[in-house]
Amino acid sequence: MTIVPWSERSIEQARLLNPAFLAVLIWSCADGYKSVSQGGIPYPLLFVGMPIILHKPTRAILPSSIRTSMAVWLGRNTHVHIRFTERAVSLVPLVKEGVLFGVNGQLLSFASSQFVITSRPRSIHRFLRESSEEVQDCIRKAKFVGRWLASSGNYTTVMALWGVMP
Repeated sequence: MTIVPWSERSIEQARLLNPAFLAVLIWSCADGYKSVSQGGIPYPLLFVGMPIILHKPTRAILPSSIRTSMAVWLGRNTHVHIRFTERAVSLVPLVKEGVLFGVNGQLLSFASSQFVITSRPRSIHRFLRESSEEVQDCIRKAKFVGRWLASSGNYTTVMALWGVMP
């Protein structure tokens, strides 16, 4: 994995897609996944979840309940597929950085091709308290997306629904 030096990143990327923020989103998504499924979140699903969470137009129209079938919801909201693969591919190196940050910061651990969360660290409480409404929305939706991914079938099915491959 090649990591682009911070001096070569755009200001928007450095502020909005920094590894610490992505690690918190990944942690939240994995926490939601764990609340529905017995295991940790499969690694490939991180590359589906993050483009859903970080794309504001998609995040804004997510269903209110995980009882809404992902397949049915995608059928009703076909426009969310537009440029999804492009967004997912562009986020791959950033998600990997977020994962590394999360593992190094002991937010996440890796076992059997899945990421499991550690107990909720105090730093996340403070981060949540001091965050903007949009950041808090991203974190809430990350937990929802994790729960929704867990209730939508195995990771290959979910990836096929979104039109991406592991």
